[in-house]
Amino acid sequence: MKHPHIHPLLKEIAAIFTDHGKQAFLVGGAVRDMIRGEEAQDWDIATDASPKEVTDMFAKVIPTGIKHGTVTVRYKGHALEVTTFRTESEYDDGRRPNKVDYVSTIEADLSRRDFTMNAVALALPDGEASDPFDGTGDIERGIIRCVGNPEERFGEDGLRPLRAVRFAAQLGFEIEEATLGAIKPSLPTTEKVSVERIRDELDRILDSPKPSRAFRLMEETGLLQLLLPELARGRNVEQKGFHYFDVLDHSLVACDFAAQENAPPAVRLAALFHDIGKVDTRKLDSAGIWTFYNHEQISADLTREILLRFRYPNGVIDKTVHLIKEHMFHYDEIWTDAAVRRFVIRVGEENLIDLYRLRRADAYATSGIPLPRDFLVPLIRRVNGILSYNSAFSIKDLDIDGHDLLSIGVQSGPYMGIILKELLETVLDDPELNTKEKLLEIAKNLSKRYG
Repeated sequence: MKHPHIHPLLKEIAAIFTDHGKQAFLVGGAVRDMIRGEEAQDWDIATDASPKEVTDMFAKVIPTGIKHGTVTVRYKGHALEVTTFRTESEYDDGRRPNKVDYVSTIEADLSRRDFTMNAVALALPDGEASDPFDGTGDIERGIIRCVGNPEERFGEDGLRPLRAVRFAAQLGFEIEEATLGAIKPSLPTTEKVSVERIRDELDRILDSPKPSRAFRLMEETGLLQLLLPELARGRNVEQKGFHYFDVLDHSLVACDFAAQENAPPAVRLAALFHDIGKVDTRKLDSAGIWTFYNHEQISADLTREILLRFRYPNGVIDKTVHLIKEHMFHYDEIWTDAAVRRFVIRVGEENLIDLYRLRRADAYATSGIPLPRDFLVPLIRRVNGILSYNSAFSIKDLDIDGHDLLSIGVQSGPYMGIILKELLETVLDDPELNTKEKLLEIAKNLSKRYG
């Protein structure tokens, strides 16, 4: 079988290998995507040329993984990973092989791959397929199956079980029975994998069309309890009275909603973790209804610990935690304009849209039934009206500053800060007071109060 749609640039690169008497095969995810009728995003090439020979062929070559036979070729604006045909053995760290042996055939190289769907190669430049494990058939059937013995494959690389469940969510495939059954025995190997690599897979799961598909498989196989015990313990924590689902299912449904709405990563993380503090705060009131007072703060604290554990960037951590901490707001039309302004200040204007997204996901996940209308519209209209009015939302928005206060005898230091904060509170209650003349008059009275 030949694939008819080989990119012209790949044919051009293949000609360079051929001119040097070497073979080149397109391998990995690009081939899988092409078989599925999708455009390939990244190109990986396997070759019988050694890393040194590849380096001699091209002008710009980066030794990104030369210890394992991989270099990155920069060619006409593209970066291609080029790896010498190899086999691997002796995996002590649960991720990388201690020993790499170069081999002479693509078939031997494909035998070391994780899943059959990733073990199909297209010879360049003509696209003739090498498919010793029927990866094409598994792709067409929507099956994730290990190459060879699944316990051996997972024992070699502890990230592979997580990749299996990620592909299930990403592609909508089913994991073959023996492959799924081999995940639980491999958990000690997965435990050795670096947190950064785990984090990258979690991000890909969250970026999939339906993240819950992966997380449910993780729960079934023990991966969830190993990697995210704070989330896993929400199973069977019922919240009947206001919620249809237990805490875990509620979290997964909310995360799926955020994914379907194409929400940014911090919102998806917040949707996944926004209620994990309910396990610690659940109490039965006198009416027989479960309550979860202050769960948003406990959830925020636990989420910070999780994201720090997986070494997320500080910006992502702060944003996610802030959204979770603020997600329990309940708007009522009796809110005064001052209350709306304080809401904007507390949340931060830059976070409003993402908080709305999280609140919608949380509301949808209460019952799993689509909401008949956007219940946030009244609040959004109020907020937009307030924002359009050129209101003061911070001390820097006041019509006076520290120099003006100095001019009326207020000394710099703690008292000046206190007075500025009180002036902001005054303006939040009545924006019409945000003029230099009025604020200085108020400041004089405050200054007398504070001596």
